[in-house]
Amino acid sequence: MTYRKFKADYLFTGREMAEKGAVLVTTEDGTVQDILPSAEAGQDAEYLRGALSPGFINCHCHLELSHLKGAMPEKTGMVDFLLAVMQNRNSVGSRAGASSVEPAGLFRTPEFIQIAIASAEESMWRSGIVAVGDICNTTHSLAQKMGNRLYYHNFIETMGFMEQTAAGRLKQSRTIFDAFSISPHSLVPHAPYSVSPRLFGLIADLPDNHLLTIHNQESEAENEFYRSGQGDFLRLYQAMGLDTSFWQGTGKRSLESYLPFFCRQKAEERSQTLLLVHNVATNEEDLQFAMNGSLVNGQRSPDLFFCLCPNANLYIGGKLPDVKLLVRHNCSIVIGTDSLASNHQLSILEELKTLQLLLPELTTTTLLKWATSNGAQALQVGDRLGSFVPGKRPGLVLIENLEEGRFTASTASRRIL
Repeated sequence: MTYRKFKADYLFTGREMAEKGAVLVTTEDGTVQDILPSAEAGQDAEYLRGALSPGFINCHCHLELSHLKGAMPEKTGMVDFLLAVMQNRNSVGSRAGASSVEPAGLFRTPEFIQIAIASAEESMWRSGIVAVGDICNTTHSLAQKMGNRLYYHNFIETMGFMEQTAAGRLKQSRTIFDAFSISPHSLVPHAPYSVSPRLFGLIADLPDNHLLTIHNQESEAENEFYRSGQGDFLRLYQAMGLDTSFWQGTGKRSLESYLPFFCRQKAEERSQTLLLVHNVATNEEDLQFAMNGSLVNGQRSPDLFFCLCPNANLYIGGKLPDVKLLVRHNCSIVIGTDSLASNHQLSILEELKTLQLLLPELTTTTLLKWATSNGAQALQVGDRLGSFVPGKRPGLVLIENLEEGRFTASTASRRIL
C-alpha cells in the first residue's frame, strides 16, 4: 500500500493542535493511518506552509438559492429580506436586477439555476468543505448532488402557519422528501414564525426523523411575535395575504414556545438532535431554558447544536449572535454559510475569519474545532469525518497565510485531499 505523509507549520487534529513537527500519514485515497512525531516519520513527508486541518463541515446551507447571489439588498432586516427572497426566488425568465456577469438570456432560467448550483458546489469543494447540511424546498439541487462530490444531509423544509393547512403542507413536503431518498435526509420545520403548532407536532412525531434543524431567533421581532402576536412579522403575513388575527402569542419567547415539541421521555432510547441556526436574538433566558436538559414534565430536550452563520447575519441585519454567551454556557457550536442570497461566498474559512476578527479572544483551535469535529458530530458523521483518527477519511485542507497562528484578511484555504 502506498502512503502519503504531510507536515506543516501547524497540524490541527480536529480537536487540538498536534505537537510541533508532527506528521500526518494517510493512504493515497486520504484514509488516515496515524499522526507521528517527526523523528518517527522518516524524511519523505511533504511540507506545506500553513496549517493542515480535516475537511470543513458546513452545517447550514441553501445550495438551491445560489442563483440569487447579489440579488438581495444588504442590511434590510429579517422581514424585508424574507420579502425580497419571496419576490426573487421564483422570478424565472426575468432579467430585472440581473448582474452584468450573468449570461445573457439565462437569468434565473432552469439552466442558470443549475449553473449557479454547480458553481457554488465547486467553490465549496475547492475551499475544503467535505460535508453540508443543506436546506431544500425544491429538487433543484438533486441532480448536482448525485455526483457525490460532497456528503450531504438534506433537510427538507416544511412551512405553513395556518393550523388548518398543516396536513396538506406536510404532504407537499413529503413529495420533495421522497425525491431525496438517495442520501441522508430529514423533514424539518423552517422557522418558528412559519410553522403552526399543529405542524410542529406532526414533524416532531415523524418516525425515524431524528436529525432536525430550524432557523432559530433570527431577529427580536420573532420573539415579539411569539410573546404578543404583534411586531414587524405582521408585515410579512400581510404581504402574503394571510389573516393571522387568530394568533395572540404564547406569552413566551420563541425558543421556549416551540422547543417542547421536540422533548422526549427520558426512558426513550434515542432523543432527537436539533441544530438551532442563526440565534441572533437568543439570550440568557433562552439558554437557561434550553440547556436545562429537563424541560417539560420530566422530558428531556433534544441534543442541541448552535449553528453560527456570521457573514449572513451581518448581510441581513448587521448583527451577530451573542457568541460569548453561547461559549459561557458550553453550547455545542458549529458553523454554516447560509445561502448566496445572504452571503458573498460559501466558505467556512471566511466565517471563521469574521468571528476571529470581531471576537479576537476566539482561538484558531476553538474555531477550527467548531468547523470540523463539532460539525461532524452535529451531522452524525463523526465516525468518518471531522478529525484525523485512524480509519477515517475526513479530507485534508491547507490553510495558508496565517500570522502567528491566527487568521488574517489574506488567509485562504484549499483542498489537498
